[in-house]
Amino acid sequence: MTEITETERLPLRDFAEKAYLDYSMYVVLDRALPHIADGLKPVQRRIIYAMSELGLSSTSKPKKSARTVGDVIGKFHPHGDSACYEAMVTMAQPFSYRYTLVDGQGNWGSADDPKSFAAMRYTEAKLTPYAATLLTELEMGTADWVPNFDGTLTEPKLLPARLPNILVNGTTGIAVGMATDIPAHNLRELVAACLLLLKNPKATLAEIAEHVPAPDFATGCEIISDPSELKKIYETGNGQVRMRARWEREDDGNIVVTHLPQQVSPAKIQEQIAEQMRAKKLPLIEDLRDESDHENPVRIVIIPRSNRVDADALMAHLFATTDLEKSARVNLNMIGLDGRPRVKNLREILVEWLGYRVATVRRRLEHRLGKVNERLHILDGLLIAYLNIDEVIRIIRYEDDPHAELMARFGLTDIQATSILDLRLRHLQKIEEMQIRGEQAELAKERDKLVDLLGSEAKLKKLVGTELSEDAKKYGDARRCPIVARPAAQVLEASEILPSEPVTVVLSKAGWIRSAKGHGIDAPGLSYKSGDEFLCAVEGRTNQLLILLDSRGRAYSLNPRELPSARSQGEPVTTRLDLQDGASIIGLMMGEGSDRFVLGGSDGYGFIAKLDDLQGRNRAGKAALSLEGTPFSCATRTPKTDRLALATAEGRLLLLALSELPEMAKGKGNKLIGLKDEDRIVASAVVPQGSALELVSGKRTFTLKPADLEHYAGARAGRGNHLPRGFQRVDTLNVQAGKSTQTPA
Repeated sequence: MTEITETERLPLRDFAEKAYLDYSMYVVLDRALPHIADGLKPVQRRIIYAMSELGLSSTSKPKKSARTVGDVIGKFHPHGDSACYEAMVTMAQPFSYRYTLVDGQGNWGSADDPKSFAAMRYTEAKLTPYAATLLTELEMGTADWVPNFDGTLTEPKLLPARLPNILVNGTTGIAVGMATDIPAHNLRELVAACLLLLKNPKATLAEIAEHVPAPDFATGCEIISDPSELKKIYETGNGQVRMRARWEREDDGNIVVTHLPQQVSPAKIQEQIAEQMRAKKLPLIEDLRDESDHENPVRIVIIPRSNRVDADALMAHLFATTDLEKSARVNLNMIGLDGRPRVKNLREILVEWLGYRVATVRRRLEHRLGKVNERLHILDGLLIAYLNIDEVIRIIRYEDDPHAELMARFGLTDIQATSILDLRLRHLQKIEEMQIRGEQAELAKERDKLVDLLGSEAKLKKLVGTELSEDAKKYGDARRCPIVARPAAQVLEASEILPSEPVTVVLSKAGWIRSAKGHGIDAPGLSYKSGDEFLCAVEGRTNQLLILLDSRGRAYSLNPRELPSARSQGEPVTTRLDLQDGASIIGLMMGEGSDRFVLGGSDGYGFIAKLDDLQGRNRAGKAALSLEGTPFSCATRTPKTDRLALATAEGRLLLLALSELPEMAKGKGNKLIGLKDEDRIVASAVVPQGSALELVSGKRTFTLKPADLEHYAGARAGRGNHLPRGFQRVDTLNVQAGKSTQTPA
């Protein structure tokens, strides 16, 4: 006879959808998210239970971790041994868990590299005293027991946690479509909040937050988030907590970092600082040392270049550029008592956990009450036996069914009759009757107390509060992370970090640029490429702006520190700037951003501009001058009193007041000098009051004293006066400062 097999047919879409949903729910509920009751994921719960079954309490001798892992994956958690062992390691690391659950012996990783733990065959482990808060009530009727994966054993569905472990240690996890990031908190603060809710169930979140102001991480870093940000996190269950390393300055001037943010490696911090030092972006630091040891788990020593270095500013820069300041994501997502994952706020978590705790204590008391009543029932039967000992002995000796005869003769129950038959001869003494009556009295007193507790919700909550206070006193400690609201760290500007040094920037006619240290450099005497020669140079400091002006009136900016040394022949400016077709750099300007320069063109128009306004933001620069001729620039310190000297191709010189020129960011400006036909400006200079002016024509020079210059003074847009014969073809105008005047830039 052929067996008929029924086959269920489903559309592929429906099958795939159901399979994926089943998988995702398994990952959410049985792998990645913790339960609000005991704050544990299934693998963590099974590790702790398996260790308790192996007798690995805090007072026992530790056993090999491989033994524990073998029991876990063989009896309760059929997954990879490495993943199971890693979960066990995390619960043993004091820098990962605020209150560790596993006491490990051997190499269990370090803050530098949490994954550097030894293999499970080398390490040993047992439970910590704190783990007892999860296990002590396990055999008191408080847990629901479910079959293990193969149905051969049972395991607790949830552990009867005496403390809100979900917030005490926190956890992280990534499920399918959701994640959880619950930070650690201080045990005593959480218990204080629980006591408040037990006393006043209508307490607001603001009142609870007074007891639980912020997370309390294992590393002891500073919590620098604003209190309003922290309150919002606890209201919504989402947000970020900003953490910052703690440091101090010792008597010798060294800066010592003693506490790091959660999950930050000291080795990574040192690498980040060292990288900046190698890139010469942090000359304020002379050396960096790691002096961490067993007594000082974190001790990173930063040695400033001198005692004059502002330690606060330096550390603010490091906070902004390294992991010395870091944000921890908060996502209070967990599986509730209803079996559904949801993001909860602080009040919801504590109220729901307290509901679980009160229910657990009620189950414990009811279980104990059942045991007490059962024992009293047995004692009643034993007392009847002692009062009728001769008849009991006769029945046992002569009756065919003493069990049934005892029940019929004295009205005993099955349990009582069995207890009498289980008595040993040595217990048939007169003193046993007294002991039974004493035990009855004690149990009756305990029964009345249990009934009283179970009959009063207020007394039950008071008992829960008392136990919470005792556990907080036994296992709790002071807050490790101080709460100090601080603004976000600011990166130091290059001018604040790097020393300001005198420098001379030199440009050749072929457009090669370089930088020489110091002032007073013989720029024309430097070595140039064949066919190239000196064009111009400008003196300044390495922290000042360097502006380049091209033949089309565009302005560009470069960092003087990044220019090649004058010991070489430099590099073409075109490697750093994108010049338009046919344009070339014809001038340099350098100074502070507020310094003013006269910008003009050979066509006779110009204006005054601040150096800041000429700063180009990219390689293409920015349009500064609108002109038809060749641009020029001159530095001025005091535009209100300085004058501008302009020499033309016709041999005229005009000295006009700079106060007549407008100050602009860009444009054409006003007319400077009246030009006719093909005339143009060939030389310019800003002349401070009381200074002389040297005319250079070929190899000859002629100096116009301050009194002589008045002959050439005139209004803006005037033509000026003719220069002395022989100096009407001016190449350069050089200012010679007077004794009572400022030196021009």
